[in-house]
Amino acid sequence: MGEWPRLRVADWAGTRDTLHLWTQIVGKVRMAHAPAANHWWHVTLYPSARGLTTSAVPHAGGVFELEFDFLEHVLHARTSDGAARRISLEPRTVADFYAEVIGTLDEFGVPTSIHAVPNEVDPAIPFAEDEVHKSYDGDAARLFWRQLLQAERVMSRVRSDFYGKASPVHFFWGAMDLAYTRFSGRVAPQHPGGAPNCPPSVMHEAYSRELASCGFWPGGGDEGAFYAYAYPEPPGYAEVTLPGTARYDRGLGEFLLPYEEVANAADPEETLAGFLRAAFAAAADKGDWPER
Repeated sequence: MGEWPRLRVADWAGTRDTLHLWTQIVGKVRMAHAPAANHWWHVTLYPSARGLTTSAVPHAGGVFELEFDFLEHVLHARTSDGAARRISLEPRTVADFYAEVIGTLDEFGVPTSIHAVPNEVDPAIPFAEDEVHKSYDGDAARLFWRQLLQAERVMSRVRSDFYGKASPVHFFWGAMDLAYTRFSGRVAPQHPGGAPNCPPSVMHEAYSRELASCGFWPGGGDEGAFYAYAYPEPPGYAEVTLPGTARYDRGLGEFLLPYEEVANAADPEETLAGFLRAAFAAAADKGDWPER
């Protein structure tokens, strides 16, 4: 199924942080126009054959799409009436990128107003004022996208195991992670919040139902990490032994499996699938879920 790309987090930290903020701008644009869906599923991006896309988003005159293309290193802006623009992905400030994206939408007849300050990062520099983040290594961005494609493929396969309520496999720009979540069907206690520069109400909706979640993000290990957690965390969950070197991080409240362990495995797909299935089984067993 192809190689699992190798990318040390330390080698692309500047690009990662800039790209994270660019995805927040594009994600907030989608949020401004897409109909609301439970648990904020309407704000996410999706891996595509070229990068990350909003998918088709409705507006008064039709639909539009924004797609990060990590092969040609452009952001494609397209509308259903034929308008198209290529916004360059290159070393440029967040402020410059933000101005061109919003300006392009205005020219397309898709006026867009967003809360133009990043979420879940600290410090949170308003997009229009951010002259700090301006790195872009195209090779690193392409490798990260290919990591997402490999992760999505395995997560989608594991998703088919479960017949209860489940999320899509989608990219949350708040924490810059690819995530998939299962739900037990029961109401959860109100989440305490605590994510930096993120209103508690956001977390209340995201965690309003009992869940078990997994994903991949470019942190938590030398080359990123796969994670799994449950909310509310059932008694004994943290003491479960998962396959390989997966360990429970008490600071984060989740299991971590380094990306490099998966990439180095004789069978990376089965290594990752085994971790995800074991983590979901632990949440369902320890939490006595009605849906298994």
